[in-house]
Amino acid sequence: MATGSFTVTVDPYELPDSGRLAAGDLHTCTVSDSGSALCWGALPLIGTGGAPGTAVAVPDLTDAVAVSPGSSHSCALTAGGAVRCWGWNNWGQLGDGTTTNSTTPVSVTGISDAVAVAVGSQSSCALLGDGTVRCWGYNNVGQLGDGTTTNSTTPVSVTGISDATAITAGLYHVCAVMSDETARCWGYGHNGQLGDGTNTVSAPSSVAVSGLSGAVAIEAGRLHTCALLSDGTARCWGVNWGTLGTGTTNHSNTPVTVSNLTDAIAITGGDDHTCAVIVDGTARCWGLNGEGQLGSGVTSNAVLSPTPVAGLAGAVSITAGTDHTCAQLTDDSVRCWGGNQYGQLGIGTTADSATPTSVAGLVGATDITAGASHTCALVGDGTIRCWGSNANGRLGTGSSSSVLLPFAFATPTAAVAGITDATGVTAGASHTCALVGGGSIRCWGDNSGRLGNGSTTNSNVPVAVTGITDAVAVSAGRGSHTCAALADGTVRCWGGNGSGQLGDGTTTTATTPVTVTGIDNAVDVTVGVDHSCAVLDDGTARCWGNNQGGQLGDGTYVGPSLVPVTVSGLGDVAIMTAGFRFTCAALTDGTARCWGPGADGRLGNGSTSTSNTPVVVTGLTGVTTLDSGDAHTCAALALGEARCWGSGLGGQLGDGANESASTPVTVSGLSGVVAVGSGTGHSCAVLESGTARCWGGNTNGQLGDDRAWSAVPVQVLGLS
Repeated sequence: MATGSFTVTVDPYELPDSGRLAAGDLHTCTVSDSGSALCWGALPLIGTGGAPGTAVAVPDLTDAVAVSPGSSHSCALTAGGAVRCWGWNNWGQLGDGTTTNSTTPVSVTGISDAVAVAVGSQSSCALLGDGTVRCWGYNNVGQLGDGTTTNSTTPVSVTGISDATAITAGLYHVCAVMSDETARCWGYGHNGQLGDGTNTVSAPSSVAVSGLSGAVAIEAGRLHTCALLSDGTARCWGVNWGTLGTGTTNHSNTPVTVSNLTDAIAITGGDDHTCAVIVDGTARCWGLNGEGQLGSGVTSNAVLSPTPVAGLAGAVSITAGTDHTCAQLTDDSVRCWGGNQYGQLGIGTTADSATPTSVAGLVGATDITAGASHTCALVGDGTIRCWGSNANGRLGTGSSSSVLLPFAFATPTAAVAGITDATGVTAGASHTCALVGGGSIRCWGDNSGRLGNGSTTNSNVPVAVTGITDAVAVSAGRGSHTCAALADGTVRCWGGNGSGQLGDGTTTTATTPVTVTGIDNAVDVTVGVDHSCAVLDDGTARCWGNNQGGQLGDGTYVGPSLVPVTVSGLGDVAIMTAGFRFTCAALTDGTARCWGPGADGRLGNGSTSTSNTPVVVTGLTGVTTLDSGDAHTCAALALGEARCWGSGLGGQLGDGANESASTPVTVSGLSGVVAVGSGTGHSCAVLESGTARCWGGNTNGQLGDDRAWSAVPVQVLGLS
């Protein structure tokens, strides 16, 4: 079984991401840069995520640096040196002094300076900063290493270990690398997995692995152990169904050399197979292969020496479970292969795969946008994923079917068709547009001219906006038009124009882009229902279109204005956003201003009065981005929080109160927020981890969750 061991000193073979991707018996976990953890497969006590292979966030875990999943419990190492565990606790394997199961991580008693953690079948161990090791849980064969076979619900010290640099746990045995590059093991040794030349059933104190030197990393399988040496070769010992990689099936109670393996930089052991990453980013595996866990493209009884994993390149770390294997690549994506009966490959089905397959949803979200009843996320590989209502094809999947979960893997059409190089995404009420490639724009959904392709025909796949190749920003309106800012400083708009929202001096609808009059220095653009605004390079702003609520911000209610007018008294603008006949701007000093109708408190100044010039949003500082829905606005702050104000009767403010707010309220339980998106009655945030949370109405699945609605953030299932 894999352990998620964390190698402390492996120079020059140390892997920076060691421990961040780890496989348990029948599930897999990964840790993000922000400290959250996601797991998929047969998850002990934390649920299944609703679909095979759907990634589930480990609750109440925000500072993890490594994770070690086992068969019935898992543990994480935190940035501060603590260890937190969750799952079954019948033998005290959670280390909190009880035998009470826990669905959320609990702190291991007395551990504050750990540098690694390893989980066995029903026990756990931590390597401390001073080189000692402490273990807890089941101890029937001495796997706690304290010289006894007495179980312990809190950590006990392993005898004879004072200078360890790495640890690993198998089924019922544990091994550690020492600072002098030797190794010691303890626990169950009947199959030779302790490597001391014996087949002892129980070694409750550590024994030296015979003849091993130059060890820099170590990994235990179910009944075997392997060490990576500083010269890039490997030695293995224990049971041998091909797992030792020697070209034979001879068991060995001392280390033997893995055949034809050189330049290895990482090693992992599953139940009865072993894999290694090579310095060139490829991988080799050996051992049993009935489920395709060797990744060679075929299944077989056993492979006795290392064989290449088919088509794998750019691997930096590797981990093996009972009968599956996963590798993390240089771009932080993950590929898995082998047995998949519980969704442990994370590929959207329960079908096995004998070759590496991408784990869906593990390319991190970077931006998010919300329409009336759908949501779209831009992810790190340049694709776009949408979910919720698909009326008029607004999800862009080529289908008319709604998608209630963006990574409900039975519906891979959740990816927008044909887009692989997106740099931005914006959702209107019933259509969506993306900035792609070198500055072209593609739109999909309800048309009537708003798709900009010269027609009024709806499209459920992206179509190119006519004549735009150098856009720097695009905004899809809540009504029937869209605008883009171009690299030359001009602004082009298309679609409905009954209130002059296209800014070309007319009220004529345009199915292809028209130039906004008098603007040649725009850097950004935003679109409301029937008005539009641009940020200029001098920090001022200009707006055009409907002005009956003062949303143009020029101090009048005269209008509509068919050409841009200057927003009064506004400078140093960084970002603008427009809702239903109101407008907001974030300034370079991190404060915010809003103007237009004040109903429901949507101006955020503590009042419900209308204002035709900008007013200060009360108490809001450190704004990094903001987005308006129909009658509310949400902002991401520099400290990682999110604040919302305005209409909140549908839970779209995210504070749990289900009430409107005329000043900003804090969205409950969010940290590490990097982007926000607001729709008609729901809102979403992307976190540093690449995961997303949404809150508010969910009648069409726009929260990416299966509940009816939520007044506090819920995780978008599978999006990471």
